[in-house]
Amino acid sequence: MGIGKRFRNGLRTGGRNWILLLVSVILAASIWILSNLSHTYSGTISVPVVAESNIDGHSPVSSNSVVVSARCRVEGFRLLKEGSRRKRQPVRVSIDRADLRRAGADTYFISGSTKNNYVSQIFGDGAVLEAFITDTLRFVFPVENHKKVPVVVPQSLSFRSQYMREGPLRVSPDSITIYGEKSRLDAIEKVTTSRLSLSDLHETTQGMLRVGKVKGVRLSDEQVSYSLPVVRYVELSSTVPMEVWNAPAGRHLQVFPSVATVTLRCVFPLQKDPFSTMRFFVDYRDFSASLNGRCVGRTMRLPAGVLEYRIEPEVFECVESD
Repeated sequence: MGIGKRFRNGLRTGGRNWILLLVSVILAASIWILSNLSHTYSGTISVPVVAESNIDGHSPVSSNSVVVSARCRVEGFRLLKEGSRRKRQPVRVSIDRADLRRAGADTYFISGSTKNNYVSQIFGDGAVLEAFITDTLRFVFPVENHKKVPVVVPQSLSFRSQYMREGPLRVSPDSITIYGEKSRLDAIEKVTTSRLSLSDLHETTQGMLRVGKVKGVRLSDEQVSYSLPVVRYVELSSTVPMEVWNAPAGRHLQVFPSVATVTLRCVFPLQKDPFSTMRFFVDYRDFSASLNGRCVGRTMRLPAGVLEYRIEPEVFECVESD
């Protein structure tokens, strides 16, 4: 082999060695950088924030954004990424209404330790807060046309034998705020939920109901909770005399019939006989206001444990005499 050929082979071998060396150096450097960037470091992170909250009568989203800065411990990758950002979109942070303090007609703020509740929303789940640099976060929630209306629940309920509701259906919230153009709001007097259909009820029940959407308006709440108290009852019946109340001095009112059959529904188990403290009557003021001398039988406030009562007959004939 000639000298020239050996020289050219040497150049080719040396070139390959240099390329391998260069690739090895780059690879080692990359591994070192990646290893270090995977560690956590302390640094300053700044995030623009737009607030969301359910403030009665106001827009659900703030019209301004606030740059929130804090010293956090995060991975080196995150710090490198934050340092290379020129501009970023605001992060939407959902803030509990109870954490906001009012500073003006439309302005609300959070400060102090309250901000700690929103660290993960603002800076991400991997960030560990060391200290906030931004002290007070002020947001503007513009006032919107609004109106509060009651919530109506369509019901289809049936109960197991010897069971009944102990009171009315409880709904929370029982009224909600609607937002929209004034002309639309003026035409809306209530909102309704999905129908509550329950059968064979024999215990207190509760749950959630979705509020029906209303075209052209926004609702402050999309669902409500309900609770229906259900109890077991027993029925008691007794024949009682009918009294006359509030008759003027010198006036006498005869009631026909003079006795009535009263049926009570009472919470089971029964603690004592409720008839011992109950009185039933017709009111002279009802008689004087009537055109035909007929009056409805009444009783005073129901004793504890009595759910409802029924008087037979419901209407009594009344005749006045001096």
